[in-house]
Amino acid sequence: MWTTPLRYERLTWPEVRRAAGENRVALIPVGTLEDHGPHLPLDADLRIISEICSRAAQAASDDVVLLPPIPHGYDPHHMDFPGPISIGWDTFTRYCADVGLSLAHHGFRRMLYLNGHGSNQNLVEMAARLVNVQAPGTLAAAAFYLTSPEGLAAVARVRESTIGGMAHACELETSIYLAIDPDAVAMDRAVDEQSYPAGEHAWFDWADGSLHLMPWWSSFSRTGVQGSPTLATAEKGRALLDAAVEECVSYVRELRAKPLGERRDPVERLP
Repeated sequence: MWTTPLRYERLTWPEVRRAAGENRVALIPVGTLEDHGPHLPLDADLRIISEICSRAAQAASDDVVLLPPIPHGYDPHHMDFPGPISIGWDTFTRYCADVGLSLAHHGFRRMLYLNGHGSNQNLVEMAARLVNVQAPGTLAAAAFYLTSPEGLAAVARVRESTIGGMAHACELETSIYLAIDPDAVAMDRAVDEQSYPAGEHAWFDWADGSLHLMPWWSSFSRTGVQGSPTLATAEKGRALLDAAVEECVSYVRELRAKPLGERRDPVERLP
């Protein structure tokens, strides 16, 4: 009998072989440590994504093997604020890819990088793509939480802030942290700030504008906050957390159901 959720680091090597043979999705949480205003700990992105993945692994215990989280990400634009640990884009991308390639070597054919830090996202997507290319017959995917149509609908149901109110150390992240560990949140220090240089096509919210622009954080933010954390509540956080877990489980089950791709010689398909 497996102990659930199935945690990769707690397995023996024969158990790794067995888990790989069960067509499980390897779920890889990806976060970072960085400033989150005067009211949230540095681990907000890491803590939130770890909690989502842990709960999803519990909810889909027969479908998932849960990897330890990747704790450090790409944060150079935050470095004027004390606290961030920033990994170079190429080192970070290769590190994430190497995790997936190691899993593929051991027989895992399906994996999901679930990311909790916005500036990681393009790099995590590239890492997943590298795994697919370098380990044929593998399905590696990447996603940012609460960005599916269902996830965004859940965000819209609870938010009170206008566009820009859910960006960073915001109504959303603060609410989820309140639901996870309220004693770690200093709501008496929470301040609202929406100073990102928004325009017709570039804005910063949980669903960003089509023109992506990320200057030095200190050039537009005095507190490190972008959004409206004073509107955060644990009740909102519980609803968002439930939606994020449901979203993650749906990703896992879709990945598990997909056929594994097979490379073909295109000449064979010519008439």
